[in-house]
Amino acid sequence: MNQSEIKALTYQKSEPVDSTKIRTSEFSIVIHGGAGTILKENMTPEKEAAYKAKLEEAIRVGYTILKNGGSSLDAVQKTINVMEDSPLFNAGKGAVFTNAGTNEHDASIMDGKTLNAGASAGTSTVKNPINLARAIMEHSPHVMLSGKGAEQFAKEQGLELVSPEYFYTEKSFQALQRVKKSEQVSLSFYNEDIKDTKFGTVGCAALDKHGNLAAGTSTGGMTNKRWGRIGDSPIIGAGTYANNATCAVSCTGWGEYFIRGVVAYDISALMDYKGLSLRDAAKEVIQKKIPALGGDGGVIAVDKLGNMVMEFNTAGMFRATMNDKGELYIGMYNE
Repeated sequence: MNQSEIKALTYQKSEPVDSTKIRTSEFSIVIHGGAGTILKENMTPEKEAAYKAKLEEAIRVGYTILKNGGSSLDAVQKTINVMEDSPLFNAGKGAVFTNAGTNEHDASIMDGKTLNAGASAGTSTVKNPINLARAIMEHSPHVMLSGKGAEQFAKEQGLELVSPEYFYTEKSFQALQRVKKSEQVSLSFYNEDIKDTKFGTVGCAALDKHGNLAAGTSTGGMTNKRWGRIGDSPIIGAGTYANNATCAVSCTGWGEYFIRGVVAYDISALMDYKGLSLRDAAKEVIQKKIPALGGDGGVIAVDKLGNMVMEFNTAGMFRATMNDKGELYIGMYNE
């Protein structure tokens, strides 16, 4: 070995390690079940236990997929399926009612590796809207399908369709009656667990062992919504975004403001262009930019190194995380 080779070797050994590039977790998964005025005094012990149990059930489905080497896309989809099948959340089975007394679902999913994405809006017979979003992403030349066309595509893809009555829950129906009775012209998602909020959504973001990120979001929208209103959840860049170079994000909030703020993409852009950490980027958008516009809500996100955030500016957000060590965190209130 000559002197130049020895010098090069010495330099390599003494070069400082950049801690911002160290992967903190081999895989990570984070979920939300909606943000809003979630207060402990409004929650019975039984309901609190029910929410925590369902959040744990959902995230463990995705965790198991990731632990076994599965893809972040599969983990996101299957985790959201659990919450879509539960009447506790405003997505799938538990979707809120429109002004016309119907249920209209929106969903989206994005692959951070390819930047491919799929979304559906305004469907009323697709049992699991996140499954339709993924089918659109993988089996159509389009990104977003809506209404009857989206339902026709779902049928052609062999997805499970149900009668609109499947989505009826007494809780959501009574919430519509209360909103109409109070003549609230401002659209609201209202139930006895989340008081006077304007949103309720489920979502998931994940990093798999292969370094691929994915995010997905599913919602029933706002109670008493009209005219085919669509929020941020099915809009790529507003309610959902994933990019292996930065992070994966799912949002829950007042959709009109999250659309205007392009919230999910904005967090990624702050990381990409300004070099912000995931935590700083999420704080900038959720604690400063969205409130300045007049909106509120929250995000869950995971970056390419496995770091996770659950940022919100409301009284609470149903949320949970798990890392490669199997460490589970479940939160509901603004703790």
